[in-house]
Amino acid sequence: MFDALSDKLTGVLRSLSGRGHINEENVRDAMREVRTALLEADVNFQVVKDFTDRVMEKAQGQQVINSLQPGQVMVKIVYDELVNLMGPVDTRIYMVQPGPTVIMMCGLQGSGKTTTCGKLAMYLKSKGHHPMLAAADLQRPAAVEQLRVLGEQVGVPVYTDTTKVAPHGQVARGAAVAVCRAALNQAKQLGSDVLILDTAGRLAIDQELMDELKEINTQINPQQIFLVLDAMTGQDAVNSAKIFNEQLELDGLILTKFDSDTRGGALLSAKMVTGKPVKFLGVGEKLDRLEEFRAEGMAQRILGMGDVVGLVTEAMEKFDQGQAAKLAEKMQKGRLSLDDFMMQMRQVRKLGPMNKIMGMIPGMGDLAKQVNMKDGDIEQKMGRMEAIYNSMNRRERQDTDIIDGNRRRRIARGAGVELSEVGQFIKQFQTSRDMMHAVGGMNRMQLMKGLMSGGLGALTHAGGSLLRTKRSGHMEKKDRNKKKKRR
Repeated sequence: MFDALSDKLTGVLRSLSGRGHINEENVRDAMREVRTALLEADVNFQVVKDFTDRVMEKAQGQQVINSLQPGQVMVKIVYDELVNLMGPVDTRIYMVQPGPTVIMMCGLQGSGKTTTCGKLAMYLKSKGHHPMLAAADLQRPAAVEQLRVLGEQVGVPVYTDTTKVAPHGQVARGAAVAVCRAALNQAKQLGSDVLILDTAGRLAIDQELMDELKEINTQINPQQIFLVLDAMTGQDAVNSAKIFNEQLELDGLILTKFDSDTRGGALLSAKMVTGKPVKFLGVGEKLDRLEEFRAEGMAQRILGMGDVVGLVTEAMEKFDQGQAAKLAEKMQKGRLSLDDFMMQMRQVRKLGPMNKIMGMIPGMGDLAKQVNMKDGDIEQKMGRMEAIYNSMNRRERQDTDIIDGNRRRRIARGAGVELSEVGQFIKQFQTSRDMMHAVGGMNRMQLMKGLMSGGLGALTHAGGSLLRTKRSGHMEKKDRNKKKKRR
């Protein structure tokens, strides 16, 4: 996401950073390029104009031209304005007492609304709540069954009433309200503290849809109303949000499909146009891929700064804390085994796509581009490493030093990989083991301080082998000659 916009913005700001002195015309030229980049990302025209005007005003007010480091001052100004454009955001869902707290989910067909209901239920469950789902989308029979299946996967109850389902235009008036009311009563009986209503959608906004949603809002009186938007639709999503907000008074927006090739216009325009914050982002198909939105973290990613705070927060939520504590103890004693190494790799994979993770680490996103890493490259590499590990016997896993040529050939055949990959895998493990032994000498405060300051040199060294591309045997002529002289 944001790759094209991020490349252009960082390129413009880097050109200013490369100058020892800039003038007003340099700043204006840079902002013209920023304006073009934002418009190409499908950001609302008025939002772009207001944004660039504010940046220009601040740049002149803070005397960027006379600054010793004008490029850095400009980056700070652009960052602050991006945060201001998307925030402030409060992703907390405030619970009512006595419960249940009712959350009404709205959205057009195809926006991912029903799936997002399942993701939100899983998110709330991970926070210690006891959610329940209600299938109030009676216009689309598949929606009721889809929500029931999602409820089973998440492990939460789902209220359904298939007798009220009917083809588009034939649903009885008041049927959706009746389903929501019955679901609310059942949620009270089951002791659920949150009820999520999956309401009907349309291919386009019409009066019938709005009348049904307004009736649910009036009769059920939900505490929160979230609108689910497809981020890939750009300005169309923002225009839809504006109309929904005028009719229902939304509490927040959820943008889906953010793991796709999204230009970013919807996200950057939504808050300014609707006045409502983006609360969550759907960043993948799996039910755990719902991410709390942080304006600061997103601004950092757009400007190529990474998002270490977001990465650490996500890691703390998704890592097995008991296993992590045991691993930390082994690190301090320098006893990292191959089993530990693989466990660590599986923990990292829980965080999601590796390209996304690398984009959250300062400098790693650019490194991935430099080595021409494509989506899924690291996942594929990790899968082959897993196959090699699975082809080893218990003794080989306990002591990789015993793996000679014959054992390597057997392991390679069993894993379906090249012989050289077995050697690379063993070397990667041994390098990580040695590095972890060195890190074990640091106290945790030093390590966390290094992480938060972006000083990830040691850690990225371990991941460096995953980023290397295959090289041919070609050497520059002068290097080859030097090599010959040493013989």
